[in-house]
Amino acid sequence: MTAGPPVVFLCGPRAGGNSDAAGRAFAAGLARAGHAPRLIALRDHSFAPCRGCGACAGPAHRCVLDRPGDAAAELFAALDAAPVAAFAAPIYFYHVPALFKAFIDRAQRRYEVRQAQGAGETPDRLAYPLLVAGRPRGERLFEGALITLKYFLWPFGFLPGPATLLRGLDAPDDLAGDAQALAAIEAAGEAAAVFLGDQP
Repeated sequence: MTAGPPVVFLCGPRAGGNSDAAGRAFAAGLARAGHAPRLIALRDHSFAPCRGCGACAGPAHRCVLDRPGDAAAELFAALDAAPVAAFAAPIYFYHVPALFKAFIDRAQRRYEVRQAQGAGETPDRLAYPLLVAGRPRGERLFEGALITLKYFLWPFGFLPGPATLLRGLDAPDDLAGDAQALAAIEAAGEAAAVFLGDQP
């Protein structure tokens, strides 16, 4: 079901940082193409990390953490409804930051549900990784994050779209001051709108 707007998740712990700038540029591209994306900053929502208790592997696939005040299910619902998604995140120690990883881990219940359903439908939606690293070098700098995102997206029926991978952006305003990089990200958002067809 894709009845909602495109969604861009801002996954960095720091408001106004480089990954926020990347996410907002991608959203601007979607808007330029005539769509109204929803921006969701994970840091503005509270959810508990997965405990690894195994309850979601049972017949009811129940998560013991789904309770009032925990936003994981609500955020997953926004992803379920989105025809296109993007995840803007900084790279910490060759991976995504703790808040984003906690969100990913809460998808264990969704993984169990999808496994129980068998092969199911082939994913037909794209989610775009927008990854920003302060480190300028590292052959495998983004590798772990991209693999994790691929398998996180699968239970939701998404495939990873073309990734935007940015290096050497460490100070808070580095990306904001790079008009060429921002224009390229905005163009990627505009290109992603092709998959939205005539949706508003």
